[in-house]
Amino acid sequence: MALEQPESKRPLIGITARLNLADSTFYLRRYYAEAIEATGGVPLHIPLIPNREYLGALIEHLDGLLLSGSNSDIDPAQYGEEPRPRLGPVVPERDSVDLLLLDLAEKRKVPVLGICFGMQSLNVSRGGTLYQDLETQMPNVLKHEQGMPVDRPSHYVNLEVDSLLAQLAGGKTIRVNSTHHQAVKDVGRDLRVIATANDGVIEAVTDTRPDRFALGVQWHPEIGWERDQFSHAIFARFVEAAGRAKQ
Repeated sequence: MALEQPESKRPLIGITARLNLADSTFYLRRYYAEAIEATGGVPLHIPLIPNREYLGALIEHLDGLLLSGSNSDIDPAQYGEEPRPRLGPVVPERDSVDLLLLDLAEKRKVPVLGICFGMQSLNVSRGGTLYQDLETQMPNVLKHEQGMPVDRPSHYVNLEVDSLLAQLAGGKTIRVNSTHHQAVKDVGRDLRVIATANDGVIEAVTDTRPDRFALGVQWHPEIGWERDQFSHAIFARFVEAAGRAKQ
């Protein structure tokens, strides 16, 4: 159910697109924009044009930044590593746009929500690193690429007591969907871990500074947000933060 508020009061939320290299198409599944609109925001898709002047002009108008998921991997050169054999496809435009936007958002204190790939971008932008492939780099790892159906909650996540996510979930554990083979390894500056899977994989991070809103989640709350209260609450809290930034 959409929040009732004047159009001028709705925060403008930029959402990074994906790039299909095969046919040179910017695209994004509908769920991100629908979740933002339903929780009181105005969604705006961001084309992957890695030009700092363009992105700087854009972010001047944004009240919040949503980094979407992607079917690509971040180039490990971005965090000082060579590629491992199970590294997936890399889309340089997506890497560059995410990192440029995060740098600009940091300077303007724009609230950020990173989902899956977007959480990994957030961590790398803060100097953190990633597991390039969980199955080959982390012992006793759970199955984090669940396959179809993608909206099925497939494993538990342990939420840090008194964290934002524990407050939104109303408890210490929650089951989430899982569609990734990479994850945060070394946590970046000004971030703290607030959720982990039972195998130790980091599932969520948040900014440590009280005057910033930056939240990264490794699962996909945009899938099934209209049926799942916890997922809906994540978007609502993010849009609320963006609304405060707009004032």
